[in-house]
Amino acid sequence: MTRTDSPPASDVSIRADHLSKIYGEFVALHDVTFSVRRGTVCAFLGPNGAGKSTTMKILTGYLAPSSGSASLAGYNPSDSEQRLLLAQRLGYLPENGPLYADMTPRELLTFVGQIRGVSAIGAAIERVTSQCAIGQVMAKPIGKLSKGYRQRVGMAQALLHDPEVLILDEPTSGLDPLQIREVRALIRELGREKTILLSTHILQEVEAVADEVVVVREGRVVFTGTVGALRGDKTLEERFYELMEAGGGPGKEAA
Repeated sequence: MTRTDSPPASDVSIRADHLSKIYGEFVALHDVTFSVRRGTVCAFLGPNGAGKSTTMKILTGYLAPSSGSASLAGYNPSDSEQRLLLAQRLGYLPENGPLYADMTPRELLTFVGQIRGVSAIGAAIERVTSQCAIGQVMAKPIGKLSKGYRQRVGMAQALLHDPEVLILDEPTSGLDPLQIREVRALIRELGREKTILLSTHILQEVEAVADEVVVVREGRVVFTGTVGALRGDKTLEERFYELMEAGGGPGKEAA
């Protein structure tokens, strides 16, 4: 696969180079290659089972690839020493991220701040409380919060150490329409300062928050480029279905 407008390395915050992940005879990812420019919100778009979460886990160091390599903020997540340095610059919100139900958001953020060695924890908590608009629930047990607020608390812990790169796996999954709107607004706001890669299978989400998009199908990249380039002279839905049926297309990159 080739991309004609690949950014220079100094402008890249996230890079996947020929990533593959194989479980026995099952190929979850095959030769996945893409890059995300610094200061960009990029949607990682594909149907359920396309390999989005597997890619996210490799990028964040939770899984090792069977082959290929990755780089985030200049660090290799598969290298144990570099992964520790990367953790200082990376915020990760997995789908249905684990939260301690008996803790309040303030207790959780204090605990996470202590583990991460965040200096001035009080100021950091105040910052993410404002960013994520969770002030009114800071003293309530997390287990008593709506899913929308739990997602915001998860986002707050991912932001506590002020990372330069955010990886968000299906950040609006299971939320009601109002909660979806609020989380998308938060992502757009964060995207003004940070590099964000978010996985989604929702086309409206791509149009609502993303600058660029990577489309995956059955573990393969079938398109990379801007949202406008993906859409072309058709609707985003029409182009997406074309890619899912053909496994490629006239976009920036095709398998």
